Amino acid sequence: MRKKIVFFSGAGMSAESGIGTFRDSGGLWEQYKIEDVATPKAWEINPNLVTDFYNQRRKQIIETAPNEAHYIISELEKHFEVSIITQNIDDLHERAGSNNVLHLHGNIRLAKSSGPNQEKKYYSIEGWKLTKSDLCEEGFRLRPHVVWFGELVPAMDGAINIIKEADYFVVIGTSLQVYPAAGLVHVVPVNAIKFVIDPNVDSFDLPADFNLIGANAVAGVNEFKRILLNSF
Repeated sequence: MRKKIVFFSGAGMSAESGIGTFRDSGGLWEQYKIEDVATPKAWEINPNLVTDFYNQRRKQIIETAPNEAHYIISELEKHFEVSIITQNIDDLHERAGSNNVLHLHGNIRLAKSSGPNQEKKYYSIEGWKLTKSDLCEEGFRLRPHVVWFGELVPAMDGAINIIKEADYFVVIGTSLQVYPAAGLVHVVPVNAIKFVIDPNVDSFDLPADFNLIGANAVAGVNEFKRILLNSF
């Protein structure tokens, strides 16, 4: 029976592909206030601004390629059962070939209804533009399939169920400061082998049984692969 690896990836995973994080200076996020583009209230006040903002992000993501770390994780499916839980709204894991990806905070390549049945159906966005004339089957305007600040995380229960079956649990490129996602480290099985990959990992508040790899995503995933393969 193949061992199960669960990767939990954050912004640092995509940063090496050139996708900016919240904290990057000069990036797309710095041009906007979060409350103006990433909250339900923002959509209520100015849906055109919110749509335009995510159109820009979608265009950037479409023009971006997966990095080596994405491909290494995909290749591990040849020998292990691999699941990915990501906080990222890009589709770089899928484009690198990974088959089992759960997006905690949504997927920018999809849209959903702005009406009461938001999680009923997701709609693929052709190209990078979502427009005000794009409507759901019930006639409501489509909004990006992104979990905004102040919204519930519908995929949380699914993530917990995946993590509970992990033999290896690997955190990559997330500060583990954003809840409820950060709380997922506390549902990892006691006997699972746990890793955190991040350049600033020494400053993280983690349970004592986590193995720390102080590196960026590409170097860190390479190191994890080396440790993993040497253990067999």
